[in-house]
Amino acid sequence: MSTRLVFASVTKDFPGVRALDAVSFAATGGRVHALMGENGAGKSTLLKILSGAHVPTAGALQIDGREHRFPDTAAALAAGVAVIYQELFLVPEMTVAENLFLGHLPARAGVIDRRRLEAAAGQALAWVGEDIAPGAKVGHLPIAQRQLVEIAKALAHGARIIAFDEPTSSLSAREVARLFAVIRDLRARGHVILYVTHRMDEVFAVCDAVTVLRDGRHIRTFESLAGLTVDEIIRPMVGRDLRNVFNYTPRPVGGPALAVEGLMGRGLSSPASLTVAQGEMVGLFGLVGAGRSELLRLIYGAVPRAGGSLRLAGQPAAVAGPREAIGAGLVFCPEDRKRDGLIPIRSVAENINLSARRHHASGGFVLDRRWERANAEKHVAALGIKTPSVETEIAFLSGGNQQKAILARWLSETVKVILLDEPTRGIDVGAKGEIYAIIQRLATQGVGVLFVSSELPEVLGLADRVLVMRGGALSGSLSRADATAERVLRLALPATA
Repeated sequence: MSTRLVFASVTKDFPGVRALDAVSFAATGGRVHALMGENGAGKSTLLKILSGAHVPTAGALQIDGREHRFPDTAAALAAGVAVIYQELFLVPEMTVAENLFLGHLPARAGVIDRRRLEAAAGQALAWVGEDIAPGAKVGHLPIAQRQLVEIAKALAHGARIIAFDEPTSSLSAREVARLFAVIRDLRARGHVILYVTHRMDEVFAVCDAVTVLRDGRHIRTFESLAGLTVDEIIRPMVGRDLRNVFNYTPRPVGGPALAVEGLMGRGLSSPASLTVAQGEMVGLFGLVGAGRSELLRLIYGAVPRAGGSLRLAGQPAAVAGPREAIGAGLVFCPEDRKRDGLIPIRSVAENINLSARRHHASGGFVLDRRWERANAEKHVAALGIKTPSVETEIAFLSGGNQQKAILARWLSETVKVILLDEPTRGIDVGAKGEIYAIIQRLATQGVGVLFVSSELPEVLGLADRVLVMRGGALSGSLSRADATAERVLRLALPATA
């Protein structure tokens, strides 16, 4: 008999907000069940209740008819439940084998039995079909192999229910294909698979059913994807039609906003030169490892340059680091917003005001509390940032709202050029449209925009001009009219002999 997982009127309240409101649906073994919704829809909260990280305020889980309210993650794992998060819970300094059986290491007379440990680890790794040395340090493995170690760890603990939270966000196309093969194998063995993603192509590639959440409520479950269209899934997610999520509007461009000449540094294989005009949106595309993020960081001064020069609005710019860049009107939204763009334990207001407060502090160090609150509230309203209060810790906001807060930080400054590295990474389709509108608004105001995206439709849909990188070098430039998927990919793929 297949395992059956039921969410029975699951509700979760946090101070000032109801994250889940009587969510009910079922998932069965031998199927991959997608869980979709905009950022803030309640997907992450639901997974944390499943994993035992949160206890529901009301309602419960049912596994094969037995009710559960897990007090902690150990209780969930003991019941056969595992959640594979984006941020993997592995100890990088320990070996693969030690991570697989952490807390349950085989021992003899109080000493770890290495032979038994490595044999058991080899068997667990065989379940995911990966040739990983049990004695290798986890911290030395690529992210795709660490993810497979996490899956093997779940199987070694007897997990029958496995949930994946945005598992492909940091994987190459080849690694995604390998992960999908593992997921299909788990499905064939009768496991219950929950799969959280924002990527529609992945839903149709690997999933059998879809449940849609919106504003913490269960909206609809599609028990089959046969004949289903992308629009039919998006509509209940966002509560509205998204005919053209990019909503591209041509605009006049002005003089030079940014000119980069002969830039060299870590991650680049040859000197890079490029221009961005005032009011122009330039997309930077390339495959994983092409050097896109490295180029943005070199322009911003986040890493040392080995050569080259910058001009902003036609004038030489001595940008030795981020402080000088911001002062010159050159700002940057990093790819990993949680690590590099936010102070998670501080409020929404503090994160928005972090840079521009220096212009309003009395004597350079006494904060103007009235300005701080007014500025934060102005941008929260203007950008539609969903938060109970500007005093709420920013870590409690969804990814899309966190990204809007970073954009609000730079809207508080005088900006000439904005660099955006994967501005919609991990953000749902509805929030993406809102981010695109903000970026277009900046361009309309004359700001030069240079953005990196791994999603080719995003680059083609948003950019006035497309730059392509390959092997650490710029390989071509295409106008919007000339930029087709085939031409861009031809420039991005390694040259054949």
